[in-house]
Amino acid sequence: MIINTNKSWEFIKTEVTGEKKNVAVITLNRPKALNALCNGLMKELSTALKAYGKDANISAIVLTGSEKAFAAGADIKEMAPNTYSQCIQGNFLNDWTEVARTQKPIIAAVNGYALGGGCELAMMCDIIYAGDKAKFGQPEIALGTIPGVGGTQRLTRVVGRSKAMEMCLTGNMINAQEAEKVGLVSKVIPPDQLLVEAVKLGEKIGTHSNLIVQLCKEAVNTAFETTLEEGLKYERRFNHATFSTIDCKEGVKAFIEKRPAKFINE
Repeated sequence: MIINTNKSWEFIKTEVTGEKKNVAVITLNRPKALNALCNGLMKELSTALKAYGKDANISAIVLTGSEKAFAAGADIKEMAPNTYSQCIQGNFLNDWTEVARTQKPIIAAVNGYALGGGCELAMMCDIIYAGDKAKFGQPEIALGTIPGVGGTQRLTRVVGRSKAMEMCLTGNMINAQEAEKVGLVSKVIPPDQLLVEAVKLGEKIGTHSNLIVQLCKEAVNTAFETTLEEGLKYERRFNHATFSTIDCKEGVKAFIEKRPAKFINE
C-alpha cells in the first residue's frame, strides 16, 4: 500500500510505502514533456530529497518516472537562450546534483526513456532497476553540446571508456538488456513490476541499520573517487568504526543467538 504525502508539488509526486512505511517514492511528473528536467522540477526534487534525508523514518528512496519516460532529458526550450557567459556566471547545472549528495540509498526505477539529463539523473542514484523496454543514452552531441551532469564522467566509470565514448560521440541509445550487460543497471524487470521490485529492494535495505547502510554507501562511492590503496584504507577505517556502534554489537549478538537483529541506528 502506498500513502500519499500532504505536500503539494507541481512537477513531482511524493509517496511513502512499504510494510514499515520506510520507503519514499518520488515520481517525476511532467508527462506531456516526457518528464523533461526543467529547473522547477529539479528544485522540487532537491527539496523532497533533503526532507527525506532528514526523516529518520525513511530508510531508502525510489526515484521513478512514467512508463513512457523516466526522463527524456533536460528541458531544451528552457536551455535554448543560454549563453556561455550566463552559464559560467550562473554556474549552470550546479544545483542538479542533490541526488548524488543524498546520504540515504536511492534506487532509480527506469521505464521508457532515460536520455541526456535523464540518464545522468539515473546514474546519480545508487542502484538502477530498469523496465525491459527502457532506453538509455547521451544524445547531447546531436544538439551541438555535450553532457553536463556526469554523462562523460559517471558513464565512463561504469561502462568503460570505449562504450562511453561510443554513446557520447554518436548519441545512440542502448536498450535495457545491453545496459544490464555493460553494468549500467543491476536488474531488468517487466515494466508493470518495476516499481514493486524497486520498493522491495528499498524495504530489504531498510531491514538493516540505517547508520551502517550510510557508511557502506559512502565506502562504495569512495571506490570511484580514489586509488585502490586509499580506498582500501578508507574501507578498513569505516569497518573499524562500525565496532563502536550499538547496531554492530546488536547485529553480532543477534547472529550468535540466531534471531533477527533489532537495530536502533546508533
